[in-house]
Order: sequence, then C-alpha cells, then structure tokens
Amino acid sequence: MEKVERRESSGFGSFLLRLVVGAVILAITAFLTPGFAISSWFSLLLAAVALAVLDWLVNKITGINAAPFGRGISGFILAAVIIYAIKFIVPGYNITLFGALIAAVIYGVVDAIIPGRAM
Repeated sequence: MEKVERRESSGFGSFLLRLVVGAVILAITAFLTPGFAISSWFSLLLAAVALAVLDWLVNKITGINAAPFGRGISGFILAAVIIYAIKFIVPGYNITLFGALIAAVIYGVVDAIIPGRAM
C-alpha cells in the first residue's frame, strides 16, 4: 500500500478560503452560543480575519494547530483562548469566558461539518 502525502497549500487562495469558511462558521457559532454576539457584518469579517491571523501566528510560533477537535485538549483550549482574545481586538465582538468555551465546542462541530479548513 502506498503512502499518500497530503500537503496544505499556504497561498493567498488558501487564506481567502479559510477566511470565508471561518466567517461562516463564526457567524453560526455566534448565533448558537449564549454570551456571544457580533454586532455587524464588518465586525464579523474583521473577527474572521483576526481568527485566521491569530491561528496562523500560534501555529507558526508553537507548532500547535488550534483546531478544537482532532487536536485534543490543547487544541480545544487554544481555540477558546483565540476566540476570547478577539474580543480585545475587534469592536462589536462581545463574548464571555464561558461563552468562549461553548463557542470552541460549537466551532469545532460546525468546522467538522462544513468543508474546508477554517481554523
């Protein structure tokens, strides 16, 4: 049996796809999570950009992928921290600490359902 190597592209198209998928998943997550609100489409887009950039930075610095599922407890905690930290960067993005924990679970579930890698 041959081993197939899977490469993840890192170009602008890949980043744009992650941004769009991330924005959709973030909107669904905000809708389903108590204590989590995004006030406008602009805030949603800005939050999706911040999420993609923070995920990329954490991945480059630590080597840990912040996917809530499939990466164990460290990925779940890191996803919750990133989702919560965006609160301090993006105006119109409000979330509680408990909401961030719930959002990480919902984000992971929705991310597993929607094709494409968001986080």
